[in-house]
Amino acid sequence: MKDLTVILKNKPGTLADMGEVLGKNGINMEGLCAFPQKGEGVVHILVEDETTAQWALEDAGFEVRAIRDVLVIDIGHVVGKPGTGGKMARKIGNAGVNIDLIYLAENNRIVLGVDNLENARASLE
Repeated sequence: MKDLTVILKNKPGTLADMGEVLGKNGINMEGLCAFPQKGEGVVHILVEDETTAQWALEDAGFEVRAIRDVLVIDIGHVVGKPGTGGKMARKIGNAGVNIDLIYLAENNRIVLGVDNLENARASLE
């Protein structure tokens, strides 16, 4: 799975436009987070087929600013249990790994952008 950073114009309808482009090209947004920054919309989407997603978005005029590997963790067994997120983050931090992106995805999964995927995975085993 890959996280794409897509830049949108911060105006009504652009998120819908992005979703429609991906849908028409058979790409499911399995996770998503978005926020405004310096007059534009910054959107992170989790996809399986980053090549098709990037092509479709750029062909439609969207800027794909970055594509990166992310850690996707099934958290179904700990959802709603206070402190579990902190414990997970502590294990990763104690391994010397920085988390610079975090959002929820469908099917009780959490998406983590980290500076060292191997060490982050190992810290959670």
